[in-house]
Amino acid sequence: MDRRHFLVSGAAGLAAGSTVAATAEHRTPSASALRGQPFRTRFAPHFGMFRNHAESLEDQLQFAFDEGFRAWEDNGMPRRNRATQDKLAAKMQQLGITMGVFVAHADFGKPTFAAGTKKFEKRVLADIEKACELSQRVNAKWCTVVPGTVDHRQDLGYQRSNVVDLLKRCCDLIDSRGIDLCMVLEPLNFRDHPNLFVTKIADAFDLCRNVGSPHCKILNDLYHQQITEGNLIPNIDRAWAEIPYYQVGDNPGRKEPGTGEIHYKNVFAHLWKKGFRGVVGMEHGNAHPGKDGERRLIEAYRAVDVADD
Repeated sequence: MDRRHFLVSGAAGLAAGSTVAATAEHRTPSASALRGQPFRTRFAPHFGMFRNHAESLEDQLQFAFDEGFRAWEDNGMPRRNRATQDKLAAKMQQLGITMGVFVAHADFGKPTFAAGTKKFEKRVLADIEKACELSQRVNAKWCTVVPGTVDHRQDLGYQRSNVVDLLKRCCDLIDSRGIDLCMVLEPLNFRDHPNLFVTKIADAFDLCRNVGSPHCKILNDLYHQQITEGNLIPNIDRAWAEIPYYQVGDNPGRKEPGTGEIHYKNVFAHLWKKGFRGVVGMEHGNAHPGKDGERRLIEAYRAVDVADD
């Protein structure tokens, strides 16, 4: 091929490529064009994430709904007074927003599950009792449980047995109430939360299989798992049957998708193709301040949401 023919062919190729790119861009709606349309993935913001657009808690729910979000989570729901809980539950029901997780029990300094002592057992069971009552009031099906730290005074095998036994007692308590509540165990990374008993998906998977109850499953926070072990999609596949709930945040920084190293568009597409239609909690901060930062956060989620089939 002579140089002249190469240049002509190259120019034609570039033109064709530009046409394809333009067509692809035309077929992909912009974030502004999609504004207000429901996200396909059930992304769940939390209170404070849109505080520059809406002041009251109920108005934040309304703003999120108007932007297309159809789920919500509130770790601090147990600490709110009953009147506020009732108002928020009513607002979510009115809008058709699914309530995600709240924190039922989390201790980052004591071996509340691993120690196997009556004192800790009593405290844990009291927390689960409260979670049962709250779940009915706010229509929540999932509650987060962090099973405390390791107990360095005992061998790992004894600790693991203690954790399984107490989780079974928690499940029995939930079952006795006749409610559809699932404790989701959250493995947390060793950098932000050192010395915890559960840090990896495989650890949580093993606990859930030994407990053997629909009331005890895994919360897979992909931010934590990227730090602890990576291998996100293979671990999703291996523990698939035990994971009803996901949370996200990019790493480093723990901000919205697109601010770090995780390819969330691929991850969400993988979850969708496998049939996941549950809640994905937006468990992170905002990368940018003010209304503009909140708008950019929403656009970041538009960019990684699953496309039409």
